[in-house]
Amino acid sequence: MPRQFRPLDSRVLWISFVAMLLGAVVAGVAKVLTALIGLVTNLAFYGRWSFDFVSPAGNHLGLLAIFVPVVGGLIVGAMARWGSRAIRGHGIPEAMEQVLLNESRIPPRITWLKPVSSAIAIGTGGPFGAEGPIIATGGALGSLIAQWMHVTADERKTLLASGAAAGMAAVFSAPISAVLLSIELLLFERRARSLIPVALAATVGTGVRYLLEGNQPMFPMPDIATPSLPALAVYVLLGLIVGVASVGITRLTYAIEDGFEKLPIHWMWWPALGGFVVGIVGYFMPLTLGVGYTNIAAVLAGQMSLGVMLALCLLKLLSWSVALGSGTSGGTLAPLFTIGGAMGGVLGIWLAAAVPALHIDPRMSALVCMAAIFAGASRAFLTSVVFAFETTQQPHGLLPLLGACAAAYLISGLIMRNTIMTEKIVRRGVRVPSDYAADYLDQIYVRDACSRQVVSLQASQTIADIRTWLASEAVPTKHQGFPVVDDNGQLLGVITRRQLYDTTLSNETKAGSLIQRAPLVVREDHTLREAADHMVEAGVGRLVVVSPTAPHRMVGIVTRGDLLAAHARRLREAREVSRHLGKKSPSA
Repeated sequence: MPRQFRPLDSRVLWISFVAMLLGAVVAGVAKVLTALIGLVTNLAFYGRWSFDFVSPAGNHLGLLAIFVPVVGGLIVGAMARWGSRAIRGHGIPEAMEQVLLNESRIPPRITWLKPVSSAIAIGTGGPFGAEGPIIATGGALGSLIAQWMHVTADERKTLLASGAAAGMAAVFSAPISAVLLSIELLLFERRARSLIPVALAATVGTGVRYLLEGNQPMFPMPDIATPSLPALAVYVLLGLIVGVASVGITRLTYAIEDGFEKLPIHWMWWPALGGFVVGIVGYFMPLTLGVGYTNIAAVLAGQMSLGVMLALCLLKLLSWSVALGSGTSGGTLAPLFTIGGAMGGVLGIWLAAAVPALHIDPRMSALVCMAAIFAGASRAFLTSVVFAFETTQQPHGLLPLLGACAAAYLISGLIMRNTIMTEKIVRRGVRVPSDYAADYLDQIYVRDACSRQVVSLQASQTIADIRTWLASEAVPTKHQGFPVVDDNGQLLGVITRRQLYDTTLSNETKAGSLIQRAPLVVREDHTLREAADHMVEAGVGRLVVVSPTAPHRMVGIVTRGDLLAAHARRLREAREVSRHLGKKSPSA
């Protein structure tokens, strides 16, 4: 008898406790990583020993600043070649690949190689965010702890996602969007047994951040007013424009990566070449160097001029796309937010001047475009909306954010098959889930799908009589298995055609003597998902259906064919187009 599904059990308590401890540890790791980035930045650009998290933009190295990212690229390339190639890239696709293909088992060395390589890449001017490496490191730490424990693959995935969520929450003080990011990009599900530990880990990670750095929003901005209806329509239109831009940015990034693949040199040298481009761009536009969180805050606060934002948008895109395509180590969230925010700020200033009657706020434009570009590039729709709200704490931005991110998601989905997060692993042959729908089989009871006209055999029947009946080739004889009942109609077991045609049996052998094990049954109040799981575990293609009140009284049988028939109904509901209102009835 299959176990009926329970959304929660006692193991969730244990996994949740481990997840909370993990959240505290990952928040501490996030603090250490930001300090390490600060140390590398201070040493590389200012020649001083300090852990302060500063921007490289204020350096006075002159032309020498061009070569600092080159040195960082050389070090990261060497770490990737002789440490682990998995440290290349921004971390989230690699974590997705381990979830989908390797039962969430990330190699232990990634736990320290990823943050160290990222700190070097970012600290030497790499135009990346610190959040990607911290998310990857948190996920790797969760996977490492889970590999030491006796847990299932699903529980290991939950702890990996818990570590990743705690890392993002600790960086941005955005626990809800961290949970949503884990659901949309790592868990590929929303079940209570995985959602609760992830949420608790994000809560603890944010709490530790509050303790260490305070509870101020990551990107503080002046209060913005509720937009008018015409302005709201414009913000949604901006979402469509940014959605197209996000597709172009994704394709540009992978085109550059393809270009590096064609170079006649070993891939360990590519980050140095990318670093050279980063250095040149950074020489002319120092604001493109490093994580650029202060740039995002300045754009959202309306503290940048039109020309500076336009230059930041274009040059940050150039610097980041080349660096990411070269295979160095760093995150994508902050660069995309910088590019999208600056683009929105430019469009907002232009619209406010061109059509004053619309009352477009350039700061609101920057906010919605910042979120929309991530929604279009990654298709993490809910993450993008909630993240922009949590990091700015602007409630009047929620409605424009919702519309703009939905528009960006729509246009991106229509134009581009894969996302900036999935393109890399899809090229390696990984199938990434794109829709998270409820299990259709879990919505149908066995009683509504089973066959009620069951052909059964009497335990007292002889093999000779049964073989004569089978030879008639009547419709009821076509089954591969037959339930066996006693004289009172009580179920005894199931025998197969193969058993009935066993040549070693005598003609007088009774059907009841062929039963080898207790019958595999399922109750009418079980779901088809529970029945299917029971079939797989038992290695059979059919189950006898019994009454919930009389477990030995057979009321039907459910087969693999019944499961397929249920899926056929799902396909009809999804694909067949019909009209009901206004349609003439047959009797009319």
